[in-house]
Amino acid sequence: MCDKGKVYLVDGSSYIFRAYYAIRHLSNSKGEATNAVYGFTNMLITLLRDETPDLMAVVFDTKEPTFRKKLYPAYKANRAAMPEDLVPQVPLIKEVVRAFNLPSLELPGYEADDIIATLARRYAESGHEVTVVTGDKDLMQVVADRVRLLDTMKGKVSRRNEVIEKFGVPPEQVLEVLGLAGDSSDNIPGVPGIGEKTAGRLIREFGSIENLLANIDRVKGEKRRENLRSYADQARLSRKLAALVYDLDIAVTLDELKVEEPDRPALENLFKQLEFTRLYQEYSRTAAPTVAGDYACVLTLAELDDMIAELKAAGSFAVDTETTSLNAVQAELVGLSFASAAGRGWYVPIGHHYLGMPEQLPREAVLDQLRPLLEDAGCKKTGQNIKYDALVLLNAGIDLAGIAIDTMVLSYVTHPEAKSHGLDALALDHLNHRMIPYSELTGSGKKQICFSEVEIEKATRYAAEDADITWQLGEKLVAELAEEQRKDLFYATEMPLVEVLTRMEWRGIRIDGGFLGQLSAEMGRQLENLEERIHGLAGGSFNINSPKQLGEVLFEKLQLPKGKKTKTGWSTNVDVLTNLAADHDIAAQILNYRSLSKLKNTYTDALPKMINPATGRLHTSFNQAVTATGRLSSSDPNLQNIPIRTPEGRRIREAFIPAEGWLLLSADYSQVELRVMAHMADVPALKESFSAGEDIHRRTASEIFNVLPGLVTDDMRRQAKTINFGVLYGMGAFSLARDLGIGRAEAQQFIDQYFERYPAVLQYLERKKEEAREHRYVTTLLGRRCAIPEIDSKNGAVRAYAERNAINYPIQGSAADIIKVAMVNIDRRLQEEQLQARMLLQVHDELVFETPAAELDRLTQLVRTEMENAVTLDLPLKVDIGSGENWAQAH
Repeated sequence: MCDKGKVYLVDGSSYIFRAYYAIRHLSNSKGEATNAVYGFTNMLITLLRDETPDLMAVVFDTKEPTFRKKLYPAYKANRAAMPEDLVPQVPLIKEVVRAFNLPSLELPGYEADDIIATLARRYAESGHEVTVVTGDKDLMQVVADRVRLLDTMKGKVSRRNEVIEKFGVPPEQVLEVLGLAGDSSDNIPGVPGIGEKTAGRLIREFGSIENLLANIDRVKGEKRRENLRSYADQARLSRKLAALVYDLDIAVTLDELKVEEPDRPALENLFKQLEFTRLYQEYSRTAAPTVAGDYACVLTLAELDDMIAELKAAGSFAVDTETTSLNAVQAELVGLSFASAAGRGWYVPIGHHYLGMPEQLPREAVLDQLRPLLEDAGCKKTGQNIKYDALVLLNAGIDLAGIAIDTMVLSYVTHPEAKSHGLDALALDHLNHRMIPYSELTGSGKKQICFSEVEIEKATRYAAEDADITWQLGEKLVAELAEEQRKDLFYATEMPLVEVLTRMEWRGIRIDGGFLGQLSAEMGRQLENLEERIHGLAGGSFNINSPKQLGEVLFEKLQLPKGKKTKTGWSTNVDVLTNLAADHDIAAQILNYRSLSKLKNTYTDALPKMINPATGRLHTSFNQAVTATGRLSSSDPNLQNIPIRTPEGRRIREAFIPAEGWLLLSADYSQVELRVMAHMADVPALKESFSAGEDIHRRTASEIFNVLPGLVTDDMRRQAKTINFGVLYGMGAFSLARDLGIGRAEAQQFIDQYFERYPAVLQYLERKKEEAREHRYVTTLLGRRCAIPEIDSKNGAVRAYAERNAINYPIQGSAADIIKVAMVNIDRRLQEEQLQARMLLQVHDELVFETPAAELDRLTQLVRTEMENAVTLDLPLKVDIGSGENWAQAH
């Protein structure tokens, strides 16, 4: 590199579209699309960080027609209009560029490529090293000794050799190749029958289009010679269209290109408006503590006694833990922090280890002193994701009582539209406070240290701040629980559920690791057999796990129909393979192979490694503030996705077993979402059917097909079942036709007949969409708000998705609320009646318990009563209950 400074020219227009299509369905709480802005901004930040340019400009196209359009009106005529939701993002992207103090260049009548070509040549000739940041192959014609291309999204650099590899010719002849081959994306015609590879060979041989046209008789192939003669002028025109302009009068100086510090206030305002929380935090300088923190480190017994006395007198306080691990069940305490008033906090270190640290209080002495306070139900505790702290304290022998507020869950109830309910985001959103980043204390990557190695003085500031800000958030967000129904949802359901889930995670569930090992070996043999069969059908071996090799085998070697080529090769996703599977056994076997391989990797191989050696059990984490509908999810491991419709999935459930000599009990709501829909939409026929205990799918089939229930065939029932559940998810004729394997017109007829028989359902669907459009959210039976920010999106596909959610969220969310109420009530009764039985898992509409055999009947009755009476509907809730020596038997 030369000492004149590195010049970077960014093809802004190209990156706008790449960012838009790389990140989909991202918007702020107002429903404004932000995906392209976010993708572009991150690309810009990464470029500035990784490449450290000295001089830089971002170049854009303009709306005005270019000279190429005047030369050839059909130029780019095949380009679709810019997506509606991208249009308002373009000015925002340019604002981001300006806020980074970077020149934003454009010139009416010319394209970004022309400006880049002009500046690349100008600065290369004056001795600078120039990097053109783009993914556009047309710009390969600007590559020179001092000019290279950089595609940051693919991490690819193109110099002379890479250009020759791509086009078969050096950069100075790329224009000749483009003129011959044309460019379908720009609607440059070229010569029919001549693609890039052929064009490259011809230009290598003849040097230029003009020399080629002067020597057509030397070209091999009669058809090719004929096309060259017939389309000679078209080739010359195409060359003109592809040619870049190198001598534009661009009034920009090197001083204007100098990379300087960004305009942080401008970026702060933009990122706040766009709700880019992480970026706002990173670039904000104005965010500051609401109250300056007065934080004390507790290092003596006298200081500990004073702190406990003050917390006890306050009657409520925030608590937070610092630990050695994110795995709460296995984490060891490093310290505890507390706060009972804004700006005042304490940190009690008990597990720091580093040279020169001050003497800490003995761990057990601190825990013994704190235990009465932390186990006092009369002293109310606030925490951020307090379930984690409760589990850590259980691991330390303290049963945290008096859990009153979890600020994460509180935010989830009061602000469901928020992108994040994490403490950093909440502090910025509600207190305009920027939290101390964890990485500031521990570092990151290979040099990251454990929190126990952090200096106590720094740890005090960080940990006490967590407790202080959590306390302030609790005070602020509680005041926003204005509606009685949402208060009840938070205090009577969500907060008691925190304690229920804590107990469930602490208990875990027993896993038969030996059985899973055998099952994994069996699946391995099945995969080998499937691989052999697939290779036989393919007529040779290849890597089944390589999409590239698989696509080549299916669509080039075997010439299967319905192939879809993408920029990276043939698509072999599940939709493509499913379409092929009905007629081509190889596609069906590949689907089987992928399904079995996923089960093996995700469950039979992984679960045994996740068993806690201290308990011999698997401790999944239940996530209470993640889904849009209020549904719980699980992670580490995710137990929601074990398939139960396949024999292999059911066999995995066999590995989940009770304590020695006990039984597992499974209680599963029957068609709870359909029942909720019948109640919410007030559909008399469906309510009567459920109340009478009829087969709802047979009843629907009877209504739609206009036959007596006794004449409904299995196929009619199957179709009716698909329609019943399809209505819940806003399914249209296209999706229904695909799922039923029928024509679209017939599918639409089924839907029309359904709504004709059940007009109340159609009215309900329209009501919910209107509710979403009016409020940008819909509500469940218990008053939970489910955010629908994209209901007015200008992107038709995004808007349609939001409308489907407006229909489904109230139903799915109500079902989620119902099982939460049941869980709270069941847990309370198990404790009140002092049963040994315990709740272990929640998976969608199912609860799993373990119980001594002697308590089985009593537990069955208790669970049925509480689940079927969790809420009052216009029709009965029904629960299917089973028991057995493993989960598969019980379900």
